[in-house]
Amino acid sequence: MNKYDFKQMAKELVAKMTFEEKISQMCHESKAIPRLGIPEYNWWGEALHGVARMGRASVFPAAIGMAASFNDELLQTVGDVISDEGRANYNQYKKFVKTDVYQGITFWSPNINIFRDPRWGRGHETYGEDPYLTGRMGCAYVKGLQGDGKYRKADATLKHYAVHSGPESERVEFDSAVSDKDLYETYLWAFKYCIDNAKPSAVMGAYNMFRGEPCCASKLLLQDILRDEFGFDGYVVSDCGAIDYIHRSQKYTATPAESAAIAVNNGCQLNCGRVYSESLVEAIEMDLITEETVTKACELLFEARFRLGMFADDCEYDKIPFDVVECKKHRDINLEMARESIVLLKNNGILPLDNNKKVAVIGPNADSVDVLLGNYNGIPSIYYTALRGIQEYCDPLYAKGSHLYDEKRSNIQNGCYSNNTTLQEALVAADNADVVIMCMGLDRSLEGEGGDAYNIDASGDKKVLDLPEVQIKLYEGIKKMGKPIIFVNMSGSCVNLKDQKENCDAVIQCFYPGAMGGLALADVLFGKVSPSGRLPLTFYESCEDLPEFNDYSMENRTYKFYKGTPVFEFGFGLTYSNVEENWIDENTVEIINKGDFDTKYTILKFEYIPHKNLCDFKKIFIKKGEKIKVTF
Repeated sequence: MNKYDFKQMAKELVAKMTFEEKISQMCHESKAIPRLGIPEYNWWGEALHGVARMGRASVFPAAIGMAASFNDELLQTVGDVISDEGRANYNQYKKFVKTDVYQGITFWSPNINIFRDPRWGRGHETYGEDPYLTGRMGCAYVKGLQGDGKYRKADATLKHYAVHSGPESERVEFDSAVSDKDLYETYLWAFKYCIDNAKPSAVMGAYNMFRGEPCCASKLLLQDILRDEFGFDGYVVSDCGAIDYIHRSQKYTATPAESAAIAVNNGCQLNCGRVYSESLVEAIEMDLITEETVTKACELLFEARFRLGMFADDCEYDKIPFDVVECKKHRDINLEMARESIVLLKNNGILPLDNNKKVAVIGPNADSVDVLLGNYNGIPSIYYTALRGIQEYCDPLYAKGSHLYDEKRSNIQNGCYSNNTTLQEALVAADNADVVIMCMGLDRSLEGEGGDAYNIDASGDKKVLDLPEVQIKLYEGIKKMGKPIIFVNMSGSCVNLKDQKENCDAVIQCFYPGAMGGLALADVLFGKVSPSGRLPLTFYESCEDLPEFNDYSMENRTYKFYKGTPVFEFGFGLTYSNVEENWIDENTVEIINKGDFDTKYTILKFEYIPHKNLCDFKKIFIKKGEKIKVTF
């Protein structure tokens, strides 16, 4: 047998197990089997934009921000950094015999669902609304996470398969039936692209149903399409608790044993939860499943563990030291990605800022650490809020101005209620400044995953696209003063910026920028780097312009099919220079930098089929006065 024939190694090891032992390996909390030298292992790990929930880690911009970079080569480097840090932690934790939740090297990332509706609270976990962009970025991230050695550095997991993007409050009951055109052109395209080009280790089934079948037990999705049509040969894991919901919420089965059996029979090998461990024995006694099916599922899981080098003495990744976590090299890469994730939406010439200007920094997100981190995050030991980053360049006046969303909390000073004090402090700061930088928007308390403790009001989703009323009050108060305003919106999704587009001197979309985000923002504001991000999603004015949230048809959604006029369109983004594109033919473009700044620049190639459709992109660096010919 070849030393690295992982499939055969798995087959031989699983053959030595009892039926009960095989079942014990099919839940995310896999039990130890001491007689076979198998340690306990917890499969649940998160790494959407950095190793999450494992403690100290480099926290990169949220996935939606990294998508704005349109730089898949840089994202692959980011994935490599993240899996280095994941391995470094794993190498430490496994010294204690077992790994607990979030301490392993099987990462349930990336999220390649399509951000079809701006109300969805988890949209910032994705790479935006376009399937091609999502496929390219997802593919790069998978390659970075998994590495290219004889062993896999980490397992990447494409999620959530499939046709899944809210509403969060209905996610365990919703049946998302769509046309074949929308299914293949929009919802499945990035999954197939990543499977074809990056060979991801795993796919996670979604909570919802599709065409009447639970996604984690769907023959159509898991067998007919994923295995037979797409040629996927890895393992499938359920979303957490999803097997329970098959009988509890979806009423597709009557008992846990039936749910476990139908899920495994149709191709879901790993259960995040305990239904398999508690009910598969009963299922086999009821002749709902065969031991052969369980054996094949277990073999897939152990093939993955062998491929990760878990039972090897020559795995190159075992030598990754703990001191790589948040090392200077990783912080530099993080800063580079944070810079490229920033999108300049308007600039009347006020930017870049003159260091001699007296600056006021105002807004609830100006000195917020939460807004840097997004969700599914690690904990950085070194970080820059927007205020701290700006302080690297000047000595600004600062006033929070308001709470993020609660007017009552805006007026609490040192534990005492004081009417309008916070707003008045902001007015005073603005009155004594030449220019005002307003840092506003959202954070994970207003958009995120259903069930998260900090965004329970709408199960993590947004009801409207406007800023919270208390922020609008602050913005209107500052606007009336007539001072130049640079408006920095920090959010994971579309916010209505129509008024800011019309009335502010500059508008910047910063997404959730990660631990180095504040310094990256300051580098852009003061001209150390020219902005180069582009929007990976459409910015609308109102939800009233869109179909119902739970309508999964792509009609009148995203830049491809939207019939209205967006506030800012998909792919929009400015630089500080004057970059001109001259298309010589459909595959060749001449790029001329006629401005005064060296800058990175993304070329977007669209086709019309008949609607507008992104079909390629390239990120380049072009010096002032330079002319470059680019061929697709």
